[in-house]
Amino acid sequence: MPDPDLDRFTSRRSTTYAPNGLVATSQPLAAEAGVQMLREGGNAFDAAVATAAALNVVEPTSTGLGGDVFALYRTADGEVGAMRSCGGAPADATIENVREALRKKDDLSEYYPDDGGYAVDDTEDAGMPFYGPHAVTIPGTARGWETTIEELGRLSLADALGPAIEYATEGYPVSEVIASYWSGAEDLFTDENAREAYLMDGRAPKVGEVARLPRLGESMQKIADEGADVVYEGDIAEQIAAEVQKHGGFMTVSDLADFEPEFLDPVSTTYNGAEIYELPPNNQGLIALEALNIAEEIGAGDHPVGSPERVHYFAEATKRAFHDGHRYITDPEYEEIPPLESKSYAAERAADIGDTASDVSFGVPGSNAEDADTVLLTVADDEGNVVSYINSRFAGFGSGLVAGDTGIALQNRGSSFSLDPDHPNHLEPGKRPFHTLIPAVANFGDDDWAAFGVMGGYMQPQGHVQVISNIVDYDMPLQAALDQPRWRYREDGSLAVEGRMDGNVQSKLARMGHDVRVLPPVSFGGAQITRLESGDDDVLSGATEPRKDGTAHGF
Repeated sequence: MPDPDLDRFTSRRSTTYAPNGLVATSQPLAAEAGVQMLREGGNAFDAAVATAAALNVVEPTSTGLGGDVFALYRTADGEVGAMRSCGGAPADATIENVREALRKKDDLSEYYPDDGGYAVDDTEDAGMPFYGPHAVTIPGTARGWETTIEELGRLSLADALGPAIEYATEGYPVSEVIASYWSGAEDLFTDENAREAYLMDGRAPKVGEVARLPRLGESMQKIADEGADVVYEGDIAEQIAAEVQKHGGFMTVSDLADFEPEFLDPVSTTYNGAEIYELPPNNQGLIALEALNIAEEIGAGDHPVGSPERVHYFAEATKRAFHDGHRYITDPEYEEIPPLESKSYAAERAADIGDTASDVSFGVPGSNAEDADTVLLTVADDEGNVVSYINSRFAGFGSGLVAGDTGIALQNRGSSFSLDPDHPNHLEPGKRPFHTLIPAVANFGDDDWAAFGVMGGYMQPQGHVQVISNIVDYDMPLQAALDQPRWRYREDGSLAVEGRMDGNVQSKLARMGHDVRVLPPVSFGGAQITRLESGDDDVLSGATEPRKDGTAHGF
């Protein structure tokens, strides 16, 4: 858990403005890596990959080559598009094979930690393991980076990886929030190769201490020299498969070699005049769109910004969107998904919303994703490109497995599957799990585009709704839109709020029937936004999450 000292929230920031390019993300050194690409003649997509790669090194607690990556963007020629680089389950990962593997396991404690709500008394009652080899799905990051550069960028993958390789091999000082999260690796990593890769004499680095990740740096150098194929068919692929199999999992080099990213059409809706674009299933973008549609239908944004009524009506809209999203969203190649983004559907769902809290269940995701860790970055350049780019291993350092001597920590995104064969998100070979990651793009006017997102498990669509409402309904500057106190609907039915929220508002929400809980700022996600407003003088602006270590850096 985060250090209690990080619960403070006393900083003040301003919106950043720049003429040529702007990067917003959760760690300043990573933002600088992206700006370096822009200075060297790259575009927003080159900068996005460089920033993401640097985050793998300077914020390894929330992202890595062993995870997935997604993009949502608007190009200089006006195209709005999306990229999904998300792997599925191995070919032999059936429900029965996983259950049989669990039956053979004497001690499940490393798969189901007692402090995370995953402990089980009997293997027959066990859901999908949260940690360990069965939670590992095919990592999409390396091929996603390469595809982004080749299809949309201007520089080379080696150029984009350069700053990350330097940080990994030469070292960098660890920042506050990241140092706090890194301490969790001390208990998570039990294998010697994992501890060697990410701990210093058995401990996490302290705030301001210089960290080096030479094994990860060597792997990135291989990717720079040989391309992403080394992760899917070469030496790194062999070490990933061997690591998973060593612990009883099913992944093979063939599973890795079969993986390819995909470009797809975003889904969208309008909210009070703005058009919002999200990723379609298997990602949870439909939840954000449905919540916005319901909120618009009931006039949630008509209430004063600091009022309990505003929080109440947006929370009620969100409840229904989560219930529906967790009922239907999964890999669309395996299940049919209704048009949750439609206005007519939202009108039906809004019909029973009143002035008191309703009893609407969170849904049945089977995904253990409420408080997952992620990194998000956004970039805008003076050519007219804006991109929201999101990269994650799911929970912190992922599955707890690090592949051989590669320094690559493997994701636990497969824990989002259900082992109930009647669940729409149940495990099947090749299937992609319900995915929390949702980069987004907004069009606020004719030539007014923004790339944005709010990282953090189930906070993501709720954060999208709040940030968009802050800008559209209340005309807030970008940084103010991120600074505003947040709320979030929790899986247990409670309504969490930041302690900065006015006490009278909290009391009124409780009288309206909400189970109000106060949580620290780190529980309310991490937002980034960059915006391009075209006119006589194109203006780039950006803002970064004040609850994180980052910056909005322009030139």
